[in-house]
Amino acid sequence: MLELQWKSEAGSASNRVFLLDKVDPVWPDFLSEQEKAFALQQWENKSTLIHLNRYPEHLFLVFAEQMDDESKGLEQFRKLGNQSHGMWNKLALTDVSVTTSFFAPDYLLAFAEGVALSHYQFLKYFEKQEDKRFSLQQLVLVDARLSAAAVEELSNLVQAVFHARRLIDEPLSYLTAGKLAEEILDLSKQAGFRAEVFDKSRIEHEGFGGLLAVNRGSIDPPSFSVLEWKPENAMNSKPIVFVGKGIVYDTGGLSLKPTGNSMDYMKSDMSGAAAVIGLFYAAAKNKLPLHLIGLVPATDNRPGLNAYTPGDVIKMHSGLQVEVLNTDAEGRMILADALSYAKRYEPELVVDLATLTGAAVVAVGTEAIAAMRKAGDEAFYKLMKAGKHVYERLVEFPLWDEYGEQIKSEVADIKNVGGRDAGSITAGKFLEHFTAYPWIHLDIAGPAFLHKKDSYRGQGGIGVGTRLLYQFLKMY
Repeated sequence: MLELQWKSEAGSASNRVFLLDKVDPVWPDFLSEQEKAFALQQWENKSTLIHLNRYPEHLFLVFAEQMDDESKGLEQFRKLGNQSHGMWNKLALTDVSVTTSFFAPDYLLAFAEGVALSHYQFLKYFEKQEDKRFSLQQLVLVDARLSAAAVEELSNLVQAVFHARRLIDEPLSYLTAGKLAEEILDLSKQAGFRAEVFDKSRIEHEGFGGLLAVNRGSIDPPSFSVLEWKPENAMNSKPIVFVGKGIVYDTGGLSLKPTGNSMDYMKSDMSGAAAVIGLFYAAAKNKLPLHLIGLVPATDNRPGLNAYTPGDVIKMHSGLQVEVLNTDAEGRMILADALSYAKRYEPELVVDLATLTGAAVVAVGTEAIAAMRKAGDEAFYKLMKAGKHVYERLVEFPLWDEYGEQIKSEVADIKNVGGRDAGSITAGKFLEHFTAYPWIHLDIAGPAFLHKKDSYRGQGGIGVGTRLLYQFLKMY
């Protein structure tokens, strides 16, 4: 983990970074005439990062543009942080201090966020890990307008995202449903939130028919984890509940997925659960004054043993009977039980996150989250604003009644899939049947797992949703 520090004044750091105005730069006054001439030449050639080698000291000039759109400005700084991180590690630097007198401190934090998020590595299964490890160890933010608390908050949030990414990147050979529950218990002790795990007998007692049905093809038992953060100074009298889809691996069940570009990366099908776990870690570490509940139903979905089949009718936790027409529509089966269970908390709001449909990927790609809701405008627009702020943006899809016609069944209350058209919306309509409170559904299938590197988001498990929900709670 990269150590983030704050100082009000510049110290004796040997490697220094200056964030300068791209349009009208004011050069640091201690530069030599030769260095200024070189920097001016590079700036005129539209260079964004300039390296001045004063061996053993290194100076970096990073140019950014003043933008009217704050969210785009913050994202610009995160990406500059990513580019700088790459340069520093190529130079094998271990410590860097960064400062600016041209931009507000939020932009300095965004730059540090881009650097810190770029520092994630999943090296567990390499024999020679040290050969691959990034060199950078410490980043110091020098700005009297900031505080140690603000930098610590960012550090805790980045660590939360790293926990989410690590869980997504773990293969099923390690991260079974039971192991995911153990990870939740371990992180709860580290961060200070409460966690309880329901074993299979408790799951059967609670009547989680959807979770049990999906689990029938697996040799590993399911788990259902309840997370809670309830500080004494909680501002909300009714909790906000977050539900994360925890399919630790998805073969599609008897409706088997093709292997190439479909089943290969299905260890990431628990990205919704990872986001919720990361959120609770950040909320507890940073002591957010809100009462939160997290629900994580977990299992793998396999075609073995007594696997549930197309044509089966499953009685859910809510009592509704569901006709299964596709066992690869398993995420909504386990989410439905958790959404039904959430009613017992009399929640102020429920938000679920799930890598639910390929249709969401087709619609918005990897750049956005497909959102559906029956929550009011105030909460939803705050979530939209939070998404814009952290650049995990939402696109609202409608939940019109007409879409519900596609999931009407001839033999049961509803069926678990509609037709080909509007697949992400009909999945949302299915989940809506199990909600009796203000609710927002986030289909994160697009940005949850990236197959090629994308700036500070990286490659593989992204941990999408953790920063989004944390920012939402800060604004709530």
